[in-house]
Amino acid sequence: MSIVNPDDTIERQNEKLLVIAQSLMRRVEQKNDQSGLAYQQFERAALLETQVRQRTQELERTLDLLQESNARLEDANVETETARSNITEAIETINEGFALFDPDERLVLFNSRFCRDIADVADHLVEGLPFQGYVELLSRSPHLAMEDGESPDDWAASRLSRHSHDHVVFNVRLMWNRWLQISEHRTARGGTVILQTDVTDMMRSERQQREQLLDQQARILQATLDHLNQGVCIFNHTKTLVGWNKTMSIFAAMPSGDSVHGLTFSALLDNIRAELTFHEGFDHVRLERWANHRSRRKPIAFEVTRNDVQILSVFAQEMPDRGFVISFTDVTAEREAARALADMNETLEAGVIARTEELGVALAEAERANASKSRFVAAASHDLLQPLSAAKLFMSSLSDQLESPQTLTVLGKAETALAGVEKIIAALLDISKLDAGKAVFDVQPVSLSAIFGPLRDELTPVAMAKGLSLTIIDSSLSVQSDPGYLRRITQNLISNAIKYTTTGRVVVGVRRNGGSARIEVWDTGPGIAETDRLTVFQEFERLDGAAPNDGLGLGLAIVERAAKGLGHDLSLWSQVGRGSCFALNALVAVSSSDKAMGLPNFQADWGNALEGMIILLVENDTHLATAMTLMMENHGAEVLPAASAQEAKDLLGEIQLVPDVLLLDYQLGAGASGIDLYRDLQATCGDVPAAMISADRSQALRQGCAALSLKLLAKPIDKEKLLSFLVVVREDVVDRDSYDA
Repeated sequence: MSIVNPDDTIERQNEKLLVIAQSLMRRVEQKNDQSGLAYQQFERAALLETQVRQRTQELERTLDLLQESNARLEDANVETETARSNITEAIETINEGFALFDPDERLVLFNSRFCRDIADVADHLVEGLPFQGYVELLSRSPHLAMEDGESPDDWAASRLSRHSHDHVVFNVRLMWNRWLQISEHRTARGGTVILQTDVTDMMRSERQQREQLLDQQARILQATLDHLNQGVCIFNHTKTLVGWNKTMSIFAAMPSGDSVHGLTFSALLDNIRAELTFHEGFDHVRLERWANHRSRRKPIAFEVTRNDVQILSVFAQEMPDRGFVISFTDVTAEREAARALADMNETLEAGVIARTEELGVALAEAERANASKSRFVAAASHDLLQPLSAAKLFMSSLSDQLESPQTLTVLGKAETALAGVEKIIAALLDISKLDAGKAVFDVQPVSLSAIFGPLRDELTPVAMAKGLSLTIIDSSLSVQSDPGYLRRITQNLISNAIKYTTTGRVVVGVRRNGGSARIEVWDTGPGIAETDRLTVFQEFERLDGAAPNDGLGLGLAIVERAAKGLGHDLSLWSQVGRGSCFALNALVAVSSSDKAMGLPNFQADWGNALEGMIILLVENDTHLATAMTLMMENHGAEVLPAASAQEAKDLLGEIQLVPDVLLLDYQLGAGASGIDLYRDLQATCGDVPAAMISADRSQALRQGCAALSLKLLAKPIDKEKLLSFLVVVREDVVDRDSYDA
C-alpha cells in the first residue's frame, strides 16, 4: 500500500512527501536507539526523496508532450476544416454535379448541383448514404424516363452493373426530354467519383441534325428510287410498307397520298394478285411463305405477267433489319425480242440448211470437175510421154549420123529441151495423181542411209559444178514412209537448195525428235521472205532470181502434196540474207523393241484406239470442231468441245474434271491464243499432254510450241497424224495408271 495517493496532483504528492520526510527526521532525532534503527529510516527517507524527484521530472516531461500534442491536434483540426471548406467551395464552382463515395461505398461529399434536376433524390442525399441506396432512390424517382417495358428494378440492376467498371460514361434520360451524362471514375483508394452533366441542349441539337440528315437522305433516296425504271417497294421487319417509287405505284396501282403508309405486304399482294400470272410453277403462296419466313431469307427471282400483256421480272431480297425489298422490272421488250430472235434463228437455221445443201451440191460438182481435170491431166501427160520418148529416140539416132559441130550443138539443146518437157509432164502427172487421190503409197520401214547414199552420188557433181559444198550426214534411223516418194521429196528439197544457193554450202542431216525423225536440208541461199513462205509450195510459183530454164516451179508443190499424203510434217525456217531450212518429220519405223515405247503402227486399224480418253477440244471453227469431234468419238473418245478460251475454263470449272489431253486452236479470236490458254490450264489442271492446232507455219509458233513441249498439228488436220498422237498419249496414260496402281 502506497503512502502517497497516485491520483493526487504532482504538487500535492510533493507536499505529502516533504511532510513525511520532516516527520521521519524528527523521529530519528528524538530516539536514541543503539540498534541503528533510526539511521536506517533516514536512508529510506533519502531514497524515497530521490524517487519522488525522478517521478516528478518524468511527469513534467509527459505534461509538456501532452500539451505539445494538443497544440498540434488543434492545428490539424484547423487545417482539416480549412481543407474541407476549400474542397466544398471548389466542387461548388464546378458546373457539373459532383459526388464522392469512399471505398466502403458511402457518400462522403457532394455539391449542390448533384441530382439538382431530380429533386426527390436530392432531398435524401446525406453523408454516409450507401451507393446502392442512392441507386435505389434514382430508380424510384418519377423524374426518370425509362424505356418501354423497363421496370425500376431492371434500371437499378443495369446501373449497378455499370458501377462495376473502373470508368464508364453513359446518358440518362429524364422526363420532359431532358438528358444527363453520367461519368463515373474509380479513385486510387477505391472510392468512386460521379460527375453529372446536363447535355439536354447537345442531345436536342444532335437529334435535330440527325432528323434533318435523315430527312435529306430520305429525299435523296426517294428521288433516286423515282429515277429508276424499276418498280421498288420496301417493307420493314413487321412487313409494313415504308417506301416505294413512282414506277411501283404504276405497277401496283397504288392510291396517292398517305393512305398507302402502313399497308402490309399481304394487303398489297391481295390488291395486285388478280392482275398477275406467275410463271414456272411459282405462285403467290410461295411468295407469301417467303415473306413470313422467320429465319434468314434467301434471295428469290421469278417472272410474272401483268394483265396478260406486261412481263415483269421480280427480285426479292432481305435487308439487315429483317425487312425486305422487292423490285419489278419490265422485261416485255426483252422477252419479245428473244422470242423474235428465236423465230429468226429458226428461219436462219432453215436457210443455212438449205444453203448447206446447195453448197454440198456445188462442192460435189467442183470435186467432180477437179477429178475430171486431174484425170484429163493424167491421161494427157501419159499420152504425151509416148511421142516424146519417140522424139528422143529419133534425136539420138540423128546424132549418130551428123558430124557438124554446130548441128550437134543445136541437137543437144533440143534434147535438153525435150528432157525439160519430160520432167514437166512427169511432175504434172504426179500432181494430178496426188490431187485426185490416185497416188498409191507403199508405206514400209525405209532406211535413211539407203536414201542418202544415192542422192549424195547423184547431186554432189551438180553442187560442185556451181562451186557449192554439199554435205549429207548419214543416219542409221529407219522411218515409216514410201521409199519412192521419200526419195523424190528429199531429192527435190536438196535440188532446190542447190538451185537457189549461189555461194556457200548445203547440209543435209537427221535429228531424233521423240518418236520421229526430222530430215533437215540447210542452205546458205538468199532466204525466203515471210510473205513468200506459203507461195513457194504452190504450183507454177518460183522465187525471184530463178533461172528461166529451172522449170515451172512444181518441185515444192509435189513435195508438199506427197508429204501430206504420207502424213509427214513439212516445215520451213528461213531468214533473208542468211539461208533456209526445209524439214520433213516422219515417224521412226516400228520394230519389236520399239513397240514397248508406244509408237503406233502407221497402217494399223484404229478401231476403238481412243477408248476411255477424255479430250478437251477448243476450236472456234464450228465445222472443223464438229468433224474432229465425230472422228475422235468414232474411235471411242469422249470429247469436250469449247468455242473459246473462256468457255473452256468455265466448262472445266463446272465439271471439275481434268482431261487426258488438250487439243487447242492457236488463233481463238478476240486476241486470245491457244498458248495463253494452255498456260492458264496448266495452273489449274497441271501438266496435261496437249497439241496446238494451227495453219500458222511461222518459226515463232514452232519455237513457242517447242518451249512448252507442245505437239504442233498443221491445218488441214491429218487424221493419221492426229490419231497417232492421241494413241501415244493414251498408252502413256495407261502405263502411268498401271504404275501408280
